[in-house]
Amino acid sequence: MKKLEGKVALVTGGTSGIGLATAKRFVAEGAYVFITGRRQTELDAAVKEIGENATGVQSDASKLEDLDRLFATIKQEQGHVDVIFANAGGGELAPLGAITEEHFDKTFNTNVKGLLFTVQKALPLLPEGASIILNASTTSIKGTPAFSVYSATKAAVRSFARNWTLDLKERKIRVNAISPGVVPTPGYNLIGLNGEQVQEFVDSQAVTIPLGRVGTPDEIAKAVVFLACDDSSFVNGIELFVDGGMAQI
Repeated sequence: MKKLEGKVALVTGGTSGIGLATAKRFVAEGAYVFITGRRQTELDAAVKEIGENATGVQSDASKLEDLDRLFATIKQEQGHVDVIFANAGGGELAPLGAITEEHFDKTFNTNVKGLLFTVQKALPLLPEGASIILNASTTSIKGTPAFSVYSATKAAVRSFARNWTLDLKERKIRVNAISPGVVPTPGYNLIGLNGEQVQEFVDSQAVTIPLGRVGTPDEIAKAVVFLACDDSSFVNGIELFVDGGMAQI
């Protein structure tokens, strides 16, 4: 018996990195998966890579009209959704003194506003006992130079998990946050680093991780599957660090 047999799942930001790896894992465990992405070309490529039991819906998490269209599609095609992995997000480097209003708004609109309304708009489609997983980060508890706005959004995400666990307790819906450590993905290039700078960053971080290496998207995906399925039936409101021990020492 597969762990998500017969389940319907949503992965926002599912075109690459952790989102795509998780969508693949969900399908391998028997789920039908909806993924979102902002760019149709990348969305189509991701659906093709997943191979089966996947639908791509073009959607920007920060745009509420896109979210309405997303959930209308899910309702029409499947009628409900059992698992939500609210993964869409991102950030750019900006030290205090150089933070602009545009930088702040862009980061909070996707990582906080977008995540909040993704979950809220999904509520009518969630059955009792559904599982919601929010993608946070080790930056929720650790400081990072020039990354304060992103880090603040991830602290907010962690807080959402605590509060929504209480808001949804009557429906027995579990809400957990997962906090990846250093996991190189295409998103690293989007924060303003070129390939060489990404590698330098990865090398500098690996020596601070007790396991001596950075993580992979699939290692995060396997932890998300745990939180999504009945293996974690008594796990609720937590922040699960998947970081090789980096934030634990």
